[in-house]
Amino acid sequence: MHSVVVDRASGAAVVTATGELDAFVAPDLTSAFTAVEGEPRVLADLGGVSFMDSTALGLLVRATRTLEAAGATFRVVLPRGSARRIFEITALERVLPVAEDRDAALEQLAGANPIGA
Repeated sequence: MHSVVVDRASGAAVVTATGELDAFVAPDLTSAFTAVEGEPRVLADLGGVSFMDSTALGLLVRATRTLEAAGATFRVVLPRGSARRIFEITALERVLPVAEDRDAALEQLAGANPIGA
């Protein structure tokens, strides 16, 4: 079971994903990231993710590039435990704009300049 929702918190658009993220969930992830395009501050909260395959990881990397190219400030909260392993194997936790938890990410985003500022 999984869920992908978009909401607003502390001046940021938040994509929160939980459960197992695989190719089956790709359309939900794509829709969520499309929904936040044009937002100045975006957070992908993956703290509740229990599994993530390469399809979901590729969507996350693509969303990061797209949003940052459009001028957005982007942060990712990574899952803990076994789901984080794919980030460690690929070394993406060193490349993606990562925050330790949702509160830290929102704090970092709150201090960021909006698009065009």
